[in-house]
Amino acid sequence: MVGNEAWLSQVRQWIERDYPNLASTNYHITSADTIDYNCVAWAAEDTQRWWWPDPMKESYWPVNVPRVETLLAFIKAFETLGYVICETPDLEENYQKIAIYMLNGQPTHVARQLLNGKWTSKLGQDEDIEHDTLEGLTGERYGQVAQVMKRKVGSRVGKGR
Repeated sequence: MVGNEAWLSQVRQWIERDYPNLASTNYHITSADTIDYNCVAWAAEDTQRWWWPDPMKESYWPVNVPRVETLLAFIKAFETLGYVICETPDLEENYQKIAIYMLNGQPTHVARQLLNGKWTSKLGQDEDIEHDTLEGLTGERYGQVAQVMKRKVGSRVGKGR
């Protein structure tokens, strides 16, 4: 990412303060902060809108998927994009994966696996990062990975329905 080194150093400090497990993993910032999209949208490869199942319908959420903050609703949302539940976050040839994090019974974050096996995440309204492991984001903010899903590369159903 192009940018002022002093600024990037400060941003890294903020990220590592909020996600302390990242400090011991290999990660890097891949884009500047933006409020245009969040982690769910980023995992869905949609950089044009914020995805969240808010009951007031202020954010985008796929049609016919319950607007509730539950693991099942997030699974259903990603099923509209061709994802199915799978057992492991390990890299599988010809598959793209997402990981849904939960804390206190509610979804908090979604990361997407890149074709090289690393993961990409949008940190709320802050920066996008690439990280080697899912464990880098576990902890007090996002909790733990609760579900992994996969889809065949190139089998995209649509940008949500």
